[in-house]
Amino acid sequence: MGLLSRFRRKKTEEEARCSAVIVSAGLARRMGGIDKVLAPLGELPVLAHTLYAFQDCAVIHEIIVVAREDLVVEVGRLCREFDLNKVRKVVVGGKERIHSVQAGLQEVDPEAELIAIHDGARPLVTQAVIRDAVTRAMLTGAAAPALPLTDTIKRTEDGLVVETVDRSQLWAVQTPQVFEAGLIRAATQKAVEDGELLTDDCGAVERLGMKVTLTSGSPENIKITTPLDLILGEAILQARVDESLWRCKE
Repeated sequence: MGLLSRFRRKKTEEEARCSAVIVSAGLARRMGGIDKVLAPLGELPVLAHTLYAFQDCAVIHEIIVVAREDLVVEVGRLCREFDLNKVRKVVVGGKERIHSVQAGLQEVDPEAELIAIHDGARPLVTQAVIRDAVTRAMLTGAAAPALPLTDTIKRTEDGLVVETVDRSQLWAVQTPQVFEAGLIRAATQKAVEDGELLTDDCGAVERLGMKVTLTSGSPENIKITTPLDLILGEAILQARVDESLWRCKE
């Protein structure tokens, strides 16, 4: 904690340099043969929306994209076509998500104090969600956006309900998840060495005993996992357009 304490004191007086690792190397098994990160959403591919969110965010200084080997050339072309000049490199991901994260971390600017890790398939993340997570991580060393669960949660065994879980302390965690750079590198390396196939990056630092601070997530920050999510994404985009037009008329 000594290193983190010095980091926090230093960054109360100046903005931390934050790099973003966008993980887009999944197989999209539930998309019915559609590659989700290149699927059209409105007028742009899903991944282009994601990258523009970080490109336009002042607290993000560079972007590393992690893609499947068969899509590296296509993703590189997309970055050039849409003038995504904060994207410094597109690298090949690994078999599991944690290996892809590790590949991205290895390419991050050594001078970066913070690293934000985000799902490439979350194209509708807002500037506020990104800034809030980065700002909180600057103070605490680890932060992630989340939403409280609203559905009733049941725990089951062999298809039968065992108990109803108290949802008052349950949260759905989103991305970007933002960490002090040295912390997430060490945590990810340890998880890989231990063979832990984690579903999110907070889990890696939690294994080291580090507490993660939750910030305000957004219902719009959905992850494109099925074709139905693309329909929902289109509706969110249209709602944003309608709201913008309404404000212009005021």
